Amino acid sequence: MARIRSWSATLTEPGLLGRPLVLRPMRISDARTCHEARAANDSWLGPWNTTNPVRPPRPSRAWRTAARIRQSRAGAYAGALSGWLHALPGTAARWVIWYDGQFVGQVTVFRIAWGPLRSAEVGYWIDERFAGRGIMPTALAMAVDHCFQALRLHRIEAGIQPENKASRRVVEKLGFREEGTRERQVHVNGAWRDHVCYAITAEEVPGGLLSRWRNSLAPPGSGVS
Repeated sequence: MARIRSWSATLTEPGLLGRPLVLRPMRISDARTCHEARAANDSWLGPWNTTNPVRPPRPSRAWRTAARIRQSRAGAYAGALSGWLHALPGTAARWVIWYDGQFVGQVTVFRIAWGPLRSAEVGYWIDERFAGRGIMPTALAMAVDHCFQALRLHRIEAGIQPENKASRRVVEKLGFREEGTRERQVHVNGAWRDHVCYAITAEEVPGGLLSRWRNSLAPPGSGVS
């Protein structure tokens, strides 16, 4: 079971998938590993990468240089630093995912709203080599449980492009509700794209999302309930 202790907790599931699964708070030093993994998975992840719709009519040399830096290893470090700084005031949390001692992906909880909302959005990605093994649903369940049980959030949303079937399967396996389509919500891969909104609230999983996910994986007659 995930160990839930604090805002920056390392979450561990030792045996559900046969090998240890660990969510560790992202460090700036993880930027190189993340950058190399995403570059190696460009054909797998590229269609879902967010893009900036604001482009000068005649891009200057400085603008083009900045764009190249954002796509480079230096840009990856800058992004990691930005994520770390956003986490300081409590508006985001990033974890890197390790499975059987190997880096396999990332989970990010962002746009955390406190006060009467107590909600957040979640995003995630996984190395294609490790897809289809139950790693991503397990990691997401661990992160959601941390948000509900340790951070006392009430609602978690995930916005996913209708065509991204692999990502949609992750939340559907965990029982997120489909709440409708937000038209042209996010600029992705060069255009404004629709996103299907999925959500889950703390009341829907009183015993924890990871526990429910574990029960769904148990073979019939195993006695797990």
